[in-house]
Amino acid sequence: MTDEFMGPPWQMDWRLDALTAFDALPDHVREIVQVARGELVTAKDPYFRGIETDTHLPDGMWVEPARSSQPKGPRVCYFDDGNGWLTYTFVPRAEDPQITVEQVFWLEYEPPTEPPAEP
Repeated sequence: MTDEFMGPPWQMDWRLDALTAFDALPDHVREIVQVARGELVTAKDPYFRGIETDTHLPDGMWVEPARSSQPKGPRVCYFDDGNGWLTYTFVPRAEDPQITVEQVFWLEYEPPTEPPAEP
């Protein structure tokens, strides 16, 4: 074991209800969540603190605090242009730092296929 602070890739754990929600997502959405997961576990700072720190994230993905009054609290990682998100916390302890996913949500969106009816 080392006394140095461990860096990425971080470990990620899922609450059971979040993992169940992830498993219930359609395949293409699970792929998007896996991309988000990959970005979080390899980020130098999984809380993306500071100004413009999440600009390197893929299009349609961004991270912000769940509550502005808790800057060191849970974060929300939005994906699919805000149609989905996962809420997570990061515990930067010296031994075994890890990200814990607490919630996964995706709002299925299908654009209308027919023109709107005339009033």
